[in-house]
Amino acid sequence: MDTDKGIFIAFEGIDGSGKSTQIRLLAERMRDEGIRCHTTMEPTDSPIGSLIHQIMTGRIKTDARVLSPLFVADRLDHLLNDVDGILHKIDEGVTVITDRYYFSSYAYQGVDMPMDQVISANRPSSDLLRPTVTLFIDIPPDVAIERITKNRSRKELFEKRSRLVQVRDKYLEAFDRLKDVENVIVIDGNRNVQTVADGIWDAVRKYTSPRQG
Repeated sequence: MDTDKGIFIAFEGIDGSGKSTQIRLLAERMRDEGIRCHTTMEPTDSPIGSLIHQIMTGRIKTDARVLSPLFVADRLDHLLNDVDGILHKIDEGVTVITDRYYFSSYAYQGVDMPMDQVISANRPSSDLLRPTVTLFIDIPPDVAIERITKNRSRKELFEKRSRLVQVRDKYLEAFDRLKDVENVIVIDGNRNVQTVADGIWDAVRKYTSPRQG
């Protein structure tokens, strides 16, 4: 690994897994350690990402075969944007932490279409940049639905128990398929927030260096 570049950490998990909280805690910890870091998410807030959000919240109706390439395009722009794109940040020596990356497409879209097709469509992104480490926060779908119901006023497209069961299975299938080329660490998310955060730090600190600061 080029020590002058930042590392790339991708968080994955079914809806309600607690990714947002853990990303915030990890970023705070990294900054305390003198590591420059940038947090981001998919879908992005770009025009393409905004269109995806409208579909996910039900304001626009479309087919899964339309949604899938929108994610591909949003992800490539997320990587290649020369203002605040992931590759640009990493080249500057900044560690990038993203809430979702291509494994989300493999899992969520792999329910509706062949996973091979989704993986192939996202190959331009995986060829450009694979995460230094992918952290999958694993929680039972029943716990996920309980959290979503408690914390959100409206559900998104995929936030149903039966769907989340399928998505979790697809995540595990994708990890198994790509175990020879991807560095995936499964984190037990069914614990208190600080215990999960400590486990995540233990998993990633060997990849980090204050020299980026």
